[in-house]
Amino acid sequence: MKNSLLQADIYTVINQSVLTEVDKQVLISLYEPIIGSTAVSLFLTLWQDLEKGELISRDLNHHHLMVTLKKPLNEIEIARHALEAVGLLKTYLKKKENNNEYLYELYSPLSAYEFFNHPVLSTLLLNNVGEMEYKYLNEYYKKIIVNKKEYEEITSTMNETFKSVTPYEKENEDIRKRTKNNINIAESIDFDFIVDSLPKGLINEKTFNKKVKELINQLAFVYNVDTMKMSDLIRMSISDIGLIDKEKLIQVVRKNYEFNTNGSLPTIVYRTQPEHLKAPKGDTSNLGKMITVFENTKPYDFLRCKNKGAKPSQRELKILELLAINYELPPGVINVLIDYAIRVNDGKLNQNYLEAIASTWKRKGIKTVPDAIEVLKKNYKKQDMPKTKTASKVKEVEAPGWIYQENKDEVMTEEELRELERDMEVFK
Repeated sequence: MKNSLLQADIYTVINQSVLTEVDKQVLISLYEPIIGSTAVSLFLTLWQDLEKGELISRDLNHHHLMVTLKKPLNEIEIARHALEAVGLLKTYLKKKENNNEYLYELYSPLSAYEFFNHPVLSTLLLNNVGEMEYKYLNEYYKKIIVNKKEYEEITSTMNETFKSVTPYEKENEDIRKRTKNNINIAESIDFDFIVDSLPKGLINEKTFNKKVKELINQLAFVYNVDTMKMSDLIRMSISDIGLIDKEKLIQVVRKNYEFNTNGSLPTIVYRTQPEHLKAPKGDTSNLGKMITVFENTKPYDFLRCKNKGAKPSQRELKILELLAINYELPPGVINVLIDYAIRVNDGKLNQNYLEAIASTWKRKGIKTVPDAIEVLKKNYKKQDMPKTKTASKVKEVEAPGWIYQENKDEVMTEEELRELERDMEVFK
């Protein structure tokens, strides 16, 4: 059970790295689209708490963070979890009778080069900003290449410039250096199963070292690969000496994903709504409960629920990919659109109909579930439905109640809510 964070709880910041102004630029341009502005602001605030480059801050309480960030405690805790997940923060807790004490260790963000070559972070950035902005950021951080063919290098070497000196043998282990923390991804792969499933003699004790296991778990997370399938892909990536070719494994996993998704890039159809785009907790109305379902269900599972448990077809998956990549809709927003479209189109997913709405939402920057519901209520009433080739087949009477009811707290019947929650229960 997670500890309950209180305003009076004490925290101390420890700097475990060398943080620079360049780190701020990387945080804002590359990390913020993934973890959100509150998480970045929290990191910068903790950094500021160190005061004049000190290695450790004075003792502060969490009310200080609430006042500084102008955010409630629950949002600050969510932001902290986001920093922990991407390796920017480690948190330690000492439980005490009155006020608990926390240690927050700050770590450097990855360099732009490391970020764009990270299998998880680079993919999450692409999913959150879209292909056009991703290419722009990639170009921005590319190094400058100058043609030096007509130049002769005349750089001085160390022994040309300085006289030989007697080396000082002692290691300076206490000197600060840039320190980066690992990305926190829960292990989803059963390596004991994989080892048992591979032929004897194909692998050795060095095959699955720590770095290789981290990579495999990262690839499983990004490309939604289970243990059994990963075992087959690993088999195709083992060298003659029993080691896994990391680059080959990445290529094999990516090609397997593209084959199963008609060449699409990995997307957010297997993710839930990002924390920074979720509505504040505490709304217990029917609408609030429905928003919670939309936000905490993966589009894949939501569509599977609508299919009465049947897996989405390749055509349906392609539509989900289209909404996620081409129109850059977050998972919760995709769920709202899917729910609405199925209800008004006689239980069918009509691609032209979905794109008619999705293109408008992309232009308007619809990113949250409440905004998606509100824009449907305002713009897609019975008399103003999007025109598609199959408009004549639309069953307006099946539109969800929250589209047409104005200024009411109870916008979904108890029966509808129970049915939706019951259908979603299997995916929790």
